[in-house]
Amino acid sequence: MNIKATHRSTAARAAAVTAQEAAGFLAEHLGRQLLAITVGADPSSVDRWARGTSKPQLAPERRLLAAYAVWQVVAEVEAPATVRAWFMGMNPQLDDLSPAEAIADDRSRDAIAAARAFVQGG
Repeated sequence: MNIKATHRSTAARAAAVTAQEAAGFLAEHLGRQLLAITVGADPSSVDRWARGTSKPQLAPERRLLAAYAVWQVVAEVEAPATVRAWFMGMNPQLDDLSPAEAIADDRSRDAIAAARAFVQGG
C-alpha cells in the first residue's frame, strides 16, 4: 500500500464530510460518550451537531474531523467493533494514551500516524 496515496485519500475523505455527517457517523459507531470525550464536548452537544441544530466551535470541529479521518484509516482493514476498541486502547505510539485521548489532547496528527502504522501492521 502506498502511504502517500493513503494520506491523500484519507485527507480527501475527511475534507468531503461535514461536521454534522461526521458527528452522526461517529456518535453511532463510537458512541456519544466516547465521541464527546474525544472532541472535548458534552454528549448533548454531540447530539445537536449530529442533528444539525448547532455546529461545533473550531477546536471541537477540528477534533471531530480528525477522529473521522482516523476512523476511516483503521476501518479500511478492521470491522467497526475493532475500530472502536482501537480508539479506546492504550497505544505505545501515543505514549500509551488511547487514540481518543490523543485527539482530545490535540495530537490528531499523532493519532493519524498511529492509525496508519496500525494499518501497515506496525
